[in-house]
Amino acid sequence: MKFAVLGAGGVGGIVGGYLALAGNEVTFIARGAHLEALKKKGLTLRTAHRGDIAVKTVKASAVDEYEDTPDVIFVCFKYYSLSAAIEFVRDHAGKDTLVIPLLNVFGTGEVMQKELPGVTVLDGCVYIYGMVESPGIVAQPAPILRIFYGFRPGEDRRLEDLARNLEQVLVEAGIEGHFSEQIRRDALQKFSYVSPLGAAGLYFDAVSGDFLRDGEQREMFIGLVKEIEALGHGMGISFEQPLVEVNLKLMESFTKDLKTSMQRDVEGGGFSEFDGLVHRVSRLGKEYHVPTPLYDKISAWGKEKGIR
Repeated sequence: MKFAVLGAGGVGGIVGGYLALAGNEVTFIARGAHLEALKKKGLTLRTAHRGDIAVKTVKASAVDEYEDTPDVIFVCFKYYSLSAAIEFVRDHAGKDTLVIPLLNVFGTGEVMQKELPGVTVLDGCVYIYGMVESPGIVAQPAPILRIFYGFRPGEDRRLEDLARNLEQVLVEAGIEGHFSEQIRRDALQKFSYVSPLGAAGLYFDAVSGDFLRDGEQREMFIGLVKEIEALGHGMGISFEQPLVEVNLKLMESFTKDLKTSMQRDVEGGGFSEFDGLVHRVSRLGKEYHVPTPLYDKISAWGKEKGIR
């Protein structure tokens, strides 16, 4: 398959790298020193479970250089760059192109679809831990790599065959791919991990291991997960297992010193996904009449701190 991957960071770099290693045609849409390194030397995946992997077969392009129409566009930009992703899709998606956002923020596919009539935008989510270590080098310190994607209820399923075939392409690339018939549930379940971890991690300046020990940090994380679960119920979404149990088990699979990408972005002084990961939950709580006092507290704290 032919892929355009918007962003070559901790998500896009790893997903696109594995797809390229499996023989797919992959073009990364990147910028700056990272783009130049990809063009000159290719991509290096620095993994904890497979060692360093050199990916020489990838293509790399700036947004304004790309001229193709791919089969699949994976959107791996940060939420604050969503408008740029929408413009790229508008320019390069054909009638037979699948667009799958793999952002941290729940409901991104629906947001994009409203701006892109005539384009098939699914919902998606990814379980991954990765980061750009230096230009051209993306680190994957934990082996977890799962992608869930699917059509929202009532969405035009004209490209269902392509969507189903993509699952096997992902599996053959070493990615645990899942074409889901319950993507709103699956995406919100993923959000119920990354949003509480990012919110509580930033609020307490904590790492992942802090939430596995009894104390204020763990209680905050659990409380935030419960608010997401209640919000899901308010939206008519049922979960197969209690989300607190699922997320604490998931956290145990990571090394204990990890910070989230939102924490790293805030520490770097730039834009972050705070609006999508925190403020958005407070807004959804009001929309669905579900109390979210812990999210409201962190939302107010973030506004006071001027977190963008």
